[in-house]
Amino acid sequence: MRAQNHDTEPVAPSDGGVTFTLAGMPVLADPSGAMLLPEARILVVADLHFEKGSAFAARGDAWLPPYDTGETLARLERVCRRHQPRRVVCLGDSFHDLGGPGRMAPSDRARLRRLVARTDWVWITGNHDPAPPPELGGTAADSLVVGPLTLRHEAATGVLPSGEVSGHFHPKASVRTRGRRLSGRCFGTDRRRLILPAFGAFTGGLNVLDPALASLLLPAFAVFVIGKQRLFAFQQHQLAPEPPHISRI
Repeated sequence: MRAQNHDTEPVAPSDGGVTFTLAGMPVLADPSGAMLLPEARILVVADLHFEKGSAFAARGDAWLPPYDTGETLARLERVCRRHQPRRVVCLGDSFHDLGGPGRMAPSDRARLRRLVARTDWVWITGNHDPAPPPELGGTAADSLVVGPLTLRHEAATGVLPSGEVSGHFHPKASVRTRGRRLSGRCFGTDRRRLILPAFGAFTGGLNVLDPALASLLLPAFAVFVIGKQRLFAFQQHQLAPEPPHISRI
């Protein structure tokens, strides 16, 4: 991929991810939807939305199966096992609502506590979970600074003094190819800012071309779309907007 305004070309490692520099710092976009800061051994995930299924069930919407927490935990366990991070940072909205921790099955709660206990775990506060539960371990913070990068839930508006990693928008991208429209979760970056895809199993998404999201990125930004086994790189001009009937989640 040849992207404008990018200081180095992205490189695809053998595991299907993409490595590039963000504000001068090496990062790895992983096919799981996580991001790794290899030099610091920090794994970053966004928008886990634990217990979204049970939240919908509690209000009478039974169409969403209540198995999302177990599936999201399994994804998180696999990516932690593969990368062996020293620190894990969850970029907010880790729980779908304040009652989420109380609705977790005891087995899921035990799995999560084991994961948290293995690393230096940081819960970044989000709009769905402004007070992560202390009984699960780890520490809570509004944001975290790592070298030139500020890790936070929602991207800051205005001029960035340095680099930024955020979540919140659940970005996805659509591409027209061979007469078909392909769509999937994606990373969006202009090499100063990186917006992570939602890591949770039942999270939906917002097209990266939506003004609420695209306005945060410089023109000619790039996306890395999550496929079954690897990431696919596209430039902004190659992307397609959502059809009018597609709702935003």
